[in-house]
Amino acid sequence: MTEQATEQTVRRRKVFYIPGYDPIHPRRYRELYRKESAAQAAISNYEIAIAPKTGGGAYGWSVAATMDDTPVAAEIEVLVWSDIVRGSMSDSIPATYLQLIRTAWTYIASGTLRRLMWMRKGPVIAALYPVGMLLLQLALAVIAGAVAAGLVLWALNALLGLFSVGIGLIATPLRWIVIAAVAITILRWFRKKDGKFFAYYLMHDYAYSARWNGANPPELEARMAEFGDLIAGAFDGGSDEVLVVGHSSGAHLAVSILSDLIRAGRVPQGANLGFLSLGQVVPMVSFLPKAWRLRADLAYLSTRDELAWVDVTAPGDGCAFALCDPVAVSGVAPANQKWPLVISAAFTQTLSAARWKELRWRFFRLHFQYLCAFDRPGDYDYFRITAGPRTLRDRFRGRQPSKSRIDVAASKHTSTAP
Repeated sequence: MTEQATEQTVRRRKVFYIPGYDPIHPRRYRELYRKESAAQAAISNYEIAIAPKTGGGAYGWSVAATMDDTPVAAEIEVLVWSDIVRGSMSDSIPATYLQLIRTAWTYIASGTLRRLMWMRKGPVIAALYPVGMLLLQLALAVIAGAVAAGLVLWALNALLGLFSVGIGLIATPLRWIVIAAVAITILRWFRKKDGKFFAYYLMHDYAYSARWNGANPPELEARMAEFGDLIAGAFDGGSDEVLVVGHSSGAHLAVSILSDLIRAGRVPQGANLGFLSLGQVVPMVSFLPKAWRLRADLAYLSTRDELAWVDVTAPGDGCAFALCDPVAVSGVAPANQKWPLVISAAFTQTLSAARWKELRWRFFRLHFQYLCAFDRPGDYDYFRITAGPRTLRDRFRGRQPSKSRIDVAASKHTSTAP
């Protein structure tokens, strides 16, 4: 398919949203879309409303919008892999600390951690955060246990001293029993409160990729094949555009899914296929030694005319590799690379000073800002892209990449086959 020269008005669109490493039911994305689309419509003066999805298939919702005097209908489906995520998240505290050791060793021994730090400190700090937080929790638990044991032994000695009796041989085992009991209680409390700390959640996230050294586990490969079938089926549904949105870890899943579809000839000639990657963390996986499939798919997809690929990040998002061209930094950029177009959501410009001040230190919330309303929107507007009358290709045609784009090869591991 050659680059289209004329714009095509979109009346019907099929959107597939691939979330990141998220164990929560996909209804959260529906509610987020409902709330934030209404907020953006009020700011940008257009009409948009959602309704329950009709028919079978993946979980999703319908969108009816009027933008630029054009009515548009969109069907949004969430490609769910939260069950796989939940299955990978151990509830065991000892197992999580074992993951910590194994994950840290994988990233350090492979040289990946050092290479990642060459580009963006933010996501590396985010990756180190669960390690530091879990070690801090363990240290506090042990210290508290030691203090409690000292107090127990002192009180027991004082009590028995009244009867001229010492605690003798039971002192040492009693000390360790108290330390263990207090430490376990405190660690369980931290685990219960992880919705505030995110230490266990993030540890499971990074451990999932590290466990396989960048390769996809079999159950994930099988699910990605199912996703590919759903996307391929959408080309026969009469939509003017099929749009795939990959957020966070979902971005690199989308890279491989779309590469498989195009290689297999499952994208029809003349189809409008868009790929929007948001807040991507591709280097966290593509820099690992056995990420051969992902590196090969990055190189392949970056040259294809069958799709338009726009990559949106923001320096204000400390959990993403902001403005890092995922193909180039992975060391697999071919000479004829066309994609992705790397642009910035520029939070400091597209959010008012008051809104930016409110969100600046809410790192996890900022990682989802791409799916939310902007009170000073620029050319990136998630709701215009998913429910507006222009295709992704047309909307960003002629747009230059961000001047702050990082496109220097940084990965130590660049092979695309074993």
